[in-house]
Amino acid sequence: MTNPAYPIITERLAIRPFADADLPAMIALYKVPEVLRYLYVGPRPDAEIAKSLQERREKTALKAEGDKLILSIERRDTGACIGEVILVWLSETHRSAEIGFLLHPDFQGCGYAYEATLPLLRFGFEIMDFHRIIGRCDGRNTASARLMARLGMRREAHFVENEFIKGEWADEFVYALRRSEWQLLRS
Repeated sequence: MTNPAYPIITERLAIRPFADADLPAMIALYKVPEVLRYLYVGPRPDAEIAKSLQERREKTALKAEGDKLILSIERRDTGACIGEVILVWLSETHRSAEIGFLLHPDFQGCGYAYEATLPLLRFGFEIMDFHRIIGRCDGRNTASARLMARLGMRREAHFVENEFIKGEWADEFVYALRRSEWQLLRS
């Protein structure tokens, strides 16, 4: 298919492919207990995070079902990588995708995740012509749930204790937005 023109510039951010220089920021991000709490992964050695960064550097285009865009969220004023946004092509037949985001806690609550996620939704609906984009989060992750609602996504499911993560049962919320809803929000 296609890929966005990088960097994607917003008011305060540059959404771009990962670079080697992002490694210290990614190590810092993946060492924060409150970030790891809602992820499937736990603490990892720096070398494993470095390998993951190299894999992310290759995830810059959606060409076929199963492909992922995994992009760095960079503050334009400082050049600092503060997190990542993800768009996964789930199904060609159903024209569906999944959005995701991860932000260092030092930068949460400032609207950065919202600002970084909007261009990926725009790309998904307006360029990739997806019919539906979902987002999922741990039921305890109220900040992520609020963000998806703010993006115009509606909660479609609340799966109770559906996953056993890090020794405990966790609920999962599923949010969704359809292309027609996106168009109404943008008009």
